[in-house]
Amino acid sequence: MLCFWGAQVREGLGLVKAEQVKNGKCGLRCLSPKTAVQDMSAGRSFAGFIRDGKVSVLRLRSEDYNHDGKLKQLQLKNKTFRQIVCGGDGAVLLANAGNVLIMDKSTVCKPLKGLENRQVIQITCGDHHSVALTKDGQVFVWGENSHGQLGLRKDHPGSPSAQHVQSLSGVPLAQISAGGDHSFVLSLSGVVFGWGKNSAGQLGLGDTTDRHVPTVINSLNGKKTVSISCGGEHTATLSKGGTVFTFGSGGSGQLGHKSFRDEHHPRVVAELWGSEVSQVTCGRHHTLVSVASSKLIYSFGCWIQGKLGHGKMIKKFVPFPVDLSTKCNREYTIEKLIAGENHYFALFFKGLGNKSAMSKPNPSKGIVTLNERMIERWVSERDSWVTIKREITKMFSSAACLNGSFLKASQDEQDFELAEKAFSKLLGNEKVISKVMKVVEQMLRSLNPNPVGEESLRIYILLPELIRCIQKQQRTELTEALASKILQLDPDAHKVLEKHWSKLPDGWLKSLVKLFRKASAELIGQISYGKMNQDIQCLEKFLKILQTIHQVCCSANRDIPNRDFIIHEINDLLDMLQVTLEYLKECNDVYDIVLKQHYYIRTIKILLKFPFAADSASKWRMFCYLRNERLQSISGSFMHNDNTNVLQINRESVLTDTLEYLRQNIHSYIHPLKVEFIGEHGSDIRGLSAEFFSLLSQSILKWEKKVLEVQENSLVWFNPDGMQANRDFYYLGVICGMALYNHHFINIEFPLALFKKLLQQSPTLNDLEELSPVEARSLKSLLEEDEEEVVDMLFLDFMVKGQELIPNGNQIPVTKANRLEYVDLYVDFIFNKSVKSQFEHFSEGFYKGCPLDAWSMFHPEELQQFFQGSPKYEWKELQLCASYEKCSASDELIKNFWTVFFELSEENKRKFLVFLYGTDRVPVGGFSKRILNISQLNCADADDRLPEAQTCFGIFILPKYSDINTLRNKLIHAISFCEVFGRE
Repeated sequence: MLCFWGAQVREGLGLVKAEQVKNGKCGLRCLSPKTAVQDMSAGRSFAGFIRDGKVSVLRLRSEDYNHDGKLKQLQLKNKTFRQIVCGGDGAVLLANAGNVLIMDKSTVCKPLKGLENRQVIQITCGDHHSVALTKDGQVFVWGENSHGQLGLRKDHPGSPSAQHVQSLSGVPLAQISAGGDHSFVLSLSGVVFGWGKNSAGQLGLGDTTDRHVPTVINSLNGKKTVSISCGGEHTATLSKGGTVFTFGSGGSGQLGHKSFRDEHHPRVVAELWGSEVSQVTCGRHHTLVSVASSKLIYSFGCWIQGKLGHGKMIKKFVPFPVDLSTKCNREYTIEKLIAGENHYFALFFKGLGNKSAMSKPNPSKGIVTLNERMIERWVSERDSWVTIKREITKMFSSAACLNGSFLKASQDEQDFELAEKAFSKLLGNEKVISKVMKVVEQMLRSLNPNPVGEESLRIYILLPELIRCIQKQQRTELTEALASKILQLDPDAHKVLEKHWSKLPDGWLKSLVKLFRKASAELIGQISYGKMNQDIQCLEKFLKILQTIHQVCCSANRDIPNRDFIIHEINDLLDMLQVTLEYLKECNDVYDIVLKQHYYIRTIKILLKFPFAADSASKWRMFCYLRNERLQSISGSFMHNDNTNVLQINRESVLTDTLEYLRQNIHSYIHPLKVEFIGEHGSDIRGLSAEFFSLLSQSILKWEKKVLEVQENSLVWFNPDGMQANRDFYYLGVICGMALYNHHFINIEFPLALFKKLLQQSPTLNDLEELSPVEARSLKSLLEEDEEEVVDMLFLDFMVKGQELIPNGNQIPVTKANRLEYVDLYVDFIFNKSVKSQFEHFSEGFYKGCPLDAWSMFHPEELQQFFQGSPKYEWKELQLCASYEKCSASDELIKNFWTVFFELSEENKRKFLVFLYGTDRVPVGGFSKRILNISQLNCADADDRLPEAQTCFGIFILPKYSDINTLRNKLIHAISFCEVFGRE
């Protein structure tokens, strides 16, 4: 049954004879044609009907046509139709096959250019423009573009043929709608986009500025919109719970807000609150809604010609029920509401239920999405290969279709378990996999770097898992294409993607890491084994993605360990570089080898930018290689001049002599440091310089200028009193930088906070707990206190050690509300504000002393260990790494030595390290990174001799003592009084 009311129209609409029309109250008329109306539409000039797939149009009265027209059936051979939409002067027809035809005002129909090979599922019209949605989720527009209603760009003149709205190409859409000169689309997740004319705020963006590209209506986010409708200059949306929002022109009351004001933001129609509206549709100056549960239709808006159906010729700015016949209410269910220029129509069908057909999803109007059954059909090849290829192409060439796939019932998030299960089924058919890979590679090239809406980014969630499943071993093409597109994303879109990544299930997040780590490892492996044609920039892309994921994991506190990011193949690269360097020393024909060396070094320089990718040992090796490469580039040879950078000092005045030397500004920091102790013999092959830095560390801690404060826990920090000269902190930094650059340790216990600051990271309350446990515990207690009165009774203000943390801090009490700010400022004061000048000069000196900035690749903990050495002493490991000369591990002398050594106190064991190596610090990696060669000295007067050490070579010379007691006494004496450095 069809009911209609409003402006004068031909009796029976040409569908039935005049006497078959049933007249109801207030101008409402009903009719039931023999052939049911499947769809209809009304515009300014025409009303159109579809019956049995055939199209009939009725010309309406207008300014140019002052009498009732006759119903005319369009002669369209071999086509059946399912939808008609009437616009300003014509109509758009949608065939069951997905073809689109345009009808002009003379009712002549012709195919629309630009959609010849597209299957269209929805059409809509404004006054002078139209919009179509295709099965593969793409939006096409045509017509005028005077206000940007085509959504193409501001300077686009309009088009008679269909044009692709590329900015929406990745959004999985559920509905399209067009009004006078504005357009809207609705995504599957309920996100609303609008563009075009906005003179009355009909876009709902809070202003009256036209938009020439699709724009998210942020104020509707979270409202779970399920339907949209555009009027002449107003818009209505329907939410999942039945709530109606309207906005735009309100001059005729069409917004239903008890006023005739325009609304620039979406506003709830309060009078409909609680009614569970099931449909909403907008006409030129009026709005219709239906409530399926009560079988009621409400109308509001323009009173002209009584088109509201309630018989009173006045404006209605609140919803009033349309007076339907008793038969409509009892026997029929509302199927569709149609609002035209000055007409209203309601399609009914017989049914016992109380739910509208419009509330049920219509598969023919929805975009195609991927599902498990579809993949099973492909893999089993139940259909022809031609059909399967066509479906694969349609699905995987459309980002919108993929973005709309595997959604949960809520439609606003993906079902990861379902997607993973479906993708895994692709493995059952190599032919299908090959086709999917080809189509995905092409689709990746077409992705928009500036996508509209968050849903467009779901593709970057699904594709890594898909690629992980289908990409063969040792292949990285798809991964590279994906990485390139991710890196091309607009910064705002990139941030949204990071947010999505942070919420991924652990399994998917680990798979994401694995995909790009595996691709990185594959490239590094190929580079290691001489494939110099590999694109190093491609490696950098993979590492940039991994870096972003690593940062996301850290920021979101995700339980993905750092070891999952480490690329162990870097060790292979470093091994090959070592082989290359050794070969260079022995071979004259070096051109190809030098090229390979440079290729390896270039790769290492890229790896430097990504600290997460290598373990500590690999990073240190890279640091050393780059230092040597820097020396080689300056000197032109592998060996530097042994006479450069020789520092001659006295043991008794090591700090004074060092500062005097540095002030002369003659040191070449890029070259290795050599040390000579005045009055002593020996060449510095690392041993003397190791002892130099050990002695220098002790002198700095005893420095009368007190540049450093020693805490109760033996940690040191910059003295904040400001009594020292800035150059003192500068030279302290130079000395520390020189130690790192020359691969030596500084025996000064700086807290981790210093190394964070050097790496431009911010210290935290946990760092304060390391430096000053009492202060930190007090601050933590303050943060954990639940009672506001207790916080107030502490009588704290924003002052620390007499310094204001904020302006007028002495007048601002610390409360439960501002305590977090207080703690943050307190920590900032200790580590930053109070020592700002001191650290800046120290940092400047550090960069001077270590001219190779590759140390920035270290994590703070790693930099601390390379700077201070490892705090862990695995003494058994020292025994395991020992080698022997002129003796063996089974000899009684050696057994006695190890017995005595393990009897030593912890302090004496560390003295032994100083005696042997010049420092008690253990390198990262433990004693296995040290050389310990025990050489037995056979002589007649062995019991009268002391053990000796050749520190530069890690050689411990042990006389063949007659018994264990003599060995014990001589060893303890030697390590306790080793002022003279020993034999070299």
